[in-house]
Amino acid sequence: MQFKDILHNLPEVSSPTEKRLSFNIKLKWTLIVLAGFFILANIPLYGVLPGILERFEYLEIILGTDFGSIISLGIGPIVMASIILQLLVGSKILDIDTSSEEGKKYFQGLQKLMVFFFIIFEALVYVLMRGLEAVPNYAGIVIVQLVLGGLAIVFMDELVSKWGFGSGVSLFILAGVGWRLFTGLFQFISPQGGNCLFDFSNTACSGKILVLIQSLINQNLTEAYSSFSIILATILIFFVVVWAQSLKVEVPLSFDRLRGYGIRWPLAFFYTGVIPVILVAALAANLQLFAGLIESWLGKATFLGTFSQGQPVAGLAFWISPFDLREMLIRGSFQTFLILKAITHLLFYIVLSTVFAVFWVKTSGMDASSQAKNIISSGLQIPGFRKDERILESVLSRYILPLTIMGGAAIGLLAATADLLGALTSGTAILLAVMIMYQFYQSISQQHAVDMHPALKKVIG
Repeated sequence: MQFKDILHNLPEVSSPTEKRLSFNIKLKWTLIVLAGFFILANIPLYGVLPGILERFEYLEIILGTDFGSIISLGIGPIVMASIILQLLVGSKILDIDTSSEEGKKYFQGLQKLMVFFFIIFEALVYVLMRGLEAVPNYAGIVIVQLVLGGLAIVFMDELVSKWGFGSGVSLFILAGVGWRLFTGLFQFISPQGGNCLFDFSNTACSGKILVLIQSLINQNLTEAYSSFSIILATILIFFVVVWAQSLKVEVPLSFDRLRGYGIRWPLAFFYTGVIPVILVAALAANLQLFAGLIESWLGKATFLGTFSQGQPVAGLAFWISPFDLREMLIRGSFQTFLILKAITHLLFYIVLSTVFAVFWVKTSGMDASSQAKNIISSGLQIPGFRKDERILESVLSRYILPLTIMGGAAIGLLAATADLLGALTSGTAILLAVMIMYQFYQSISQQHAVDMHPALKKVIG
């Protein structure tokens, strides 16, 4: 059996036989996968010592996981496989023609095989390097649980991609961010375990709205300023991202068989959407995670990072990690050297977001050539030009490459700036959540408005 035959026969979720799935079917499978994700996130690993991964909790949102649960690997294997394969294809180390149907199948099969490899590899690394320290003689059982959880995430992601709205990766990130935003606003359980609703005057709350009310009652102005500013920063990030999502370039097109009728083909400023910043954020998260694991395993720090109480204090992980500039300014703890750290954090996100945006366009069928084929097959053409795919491709090339570069750099800048502003969760997580919500909104409102439930039609508009 040839290697290509193996790739084409990897286990997968069957594609629907219908050309277009109804809104109700897509909604049903999306909700089923979402419920499954929350159920798996609350199933603890059997045979693991408690409290080992507390220092990695800040990575949970980006990796779409809940450390210590059966899905501790999260979307890490999927994203790592995607990053490495895109770099190999983009640099022509692997010569795969992703514009052809056969090339796309080969690329997707190779990506899935790499995902399976990273599931096993990361499961071994987590356990053997004591990121998840197993009870003596239970290491094998923990590894098997991690592998099964990783496979569940892969097939749930594929199920959403084929039968639901968007992708599972986006859905898992959105679910994690939404839950943390809600608890960040309204959590009434104090860090010590007390319930502040029963003793509002003496028990500290965790949710920022409750903390704000409590601080005003107790006349603690510094804490009140901090809580109010973090809520304000979250709202500000939300509205800036919503505004940026509306920026687009519209290419006028006309129907070749219906003279006098035309449409405008929208090309969003964030042409590649949320994918580049997901890849960059996941890369940074994985780098910090493995830096911490290596330090714990070796018993000493490396150039990748030095950690204290779960936070990077030196090394590469330190210089690319964000910090809460807003909180430091309010409490007077800002230091001059942090300006350099802010610059390195910004440059890391801007440069890599741009690189991943270009690679994503070339490997996902979003390039000018693929778009020109889609437009021609839809019976559209540019007014004043003859119907020729090459002409359409040359016109689209004027927009797509600049939008890819500028949009990738802009979304990287926005994500890094949001991190520095501070928010209820990380700024990058809020950025991802808003953009993912907007993409879900577009998918629902544009593609399924016809068969949508009347009550939802009024909500969507």
